[in-house]
Amino acid sequence: MCNLYSITTNQAAISALFRVVNRYVGNLAPMPGVFPDYTAPIVRTGVGGRELATARWGMPSSSKALMDATKKRAEKLQAKGKEVDFKELLRMEPDGGTTNIRNVKSKHWTRWLGVENRCVVPFNSFSEFNKAEGGDIWFALDETRPLLCFAGIWTNWTSVRKVKEGETSNDLYAFLTTEANAEVFAIHPKAMPVILTTSDEVETWMMAPAEEALKLQRPLPDGTLKIVARGVKEDAAPATTEVRGWGHL
Repeated sequence: MCNLYSITTNQAAISALFRVVNRYVGNLAPMPGVFPDYTAPIVRTGVGGRELATARWGMPSSSKALMDATKKRAEKLQAKGKEVDFKELLRMEPDGGTTNIRNVKSKHWTRWLGVENRCVVPFNSFSEFNKAEGGDIWFALDETRPLLCFAGIWTNWTSVRKVKEGETSNDLYAFLTTEANAEVFAIHPKAMPVILTTSDEVETWMMAPAEEALKLQRPLPDGTLKIVARGVKEDAAPATTEVRGWGHL
């Protein structure tokens, strides 16, 4: 499960690479460590064309997950002799969100697989955790950490993200995962993010019918990724600002 990545390329380069028409972000500071529920840049299709926006990392969790969590909370309160309004408890159940999406056939996710809810998530490197290998292990295309993107989905959702915030409405996003390729498998055998590396792949993900777009839910070829850092919570190494012409790896 990828729960940490970096995006340090400037927004001008992001906009150029992903053909952004509108920008709805202020000064986009480098983010050497993006953690769950952080606000980070995404590129999505808006009414006026492709746009660069920011959203919180973590799509709404399934109703079953929230129901199970609420039942546990209710049981604890009842054990203390407190009265429980279960409906209200469920409405206010904190949901930090789901960051990685694997089962795209689930009814919970199929509602957001149309082009209007697809996005790409720019990144320069991502981390998988393996204690035996030194903790956070950072992967990138190479040491220069060129700009890539995850295949993601987004939505606007009203929920309780954190108890102290109460109920809020937010743009949320997450990205797809798939089987691990050789490099990631050695560190985290369960999965790796779905990574797009060519302009054709980006256009397919953003514009094609879901059946075609979901064919991109596959690992990168073995030998594509390099380990660029170990044992740190942030990958602060400067990324290349050059916008390369993408080609097939």
